[in-house]
Amino acid sequence: MNGYGDGDGNGGRYGTGGPGGLRERAGQYALLPLRLFLGVTFVYAGLDKLTDSGFLSATGPGSIGELMDSVRDSSAVPALVDLALKSPEGFGYAIAIGELLVGLGTLVGLWARLAALGGALISLSLWLTVSWQSTPYYYGNDLPYLMAWLPLVLAGASMFSVDAFLASRRRRSM
Repeated sequence: MNGYGDGDGNGGRYGTGGPGGLRERAGQYALLPLRLFLGVTFVYAGLDKLTDSGFLSATGPGSIGELMDSVRDSSAVPALVDLALKSPEGFGYAIAIGELLVGLGTLVGLWARLAALGGALISLSLWLTVSWQSTPYYYGNDLPYLMAWLPLVLAGASMFSVDAFLASRRRRSM
């Protein structure tokens, strides 16, 4: 008996393994910091865009239209940029509202997998258009955001979420 486990699967004196042990509890909470970070970041990004009239313009310094024009020739999928340039203001509003909804859904854990999929798709589209030309690739921030969304797409929000609350209610009513 060394304090790290006594061979019975219960984690020994320190409770680090087995059902309800420290490792299991840490595993349950492991995605919570990621969920909070991505949720807050996307809410902030959406609100920042919605409150910046310069960003939501077709032309001018800092506008979505000017940004799309500047990345068109260096993007991985110029057709996506061309689509955005058909209505830069509409595209700007779509991205901003999408970020806001994804962030709120992620924070409260409502339809968490769907919200994470939305975040991943936003990040993917921005990586393929805006930050594609970043060299080396890890200087661009959209690819790491895309990768950060994937664990939430796979696992959802099992702790402190509306989804978990609704699931527990369904289990109790059966």
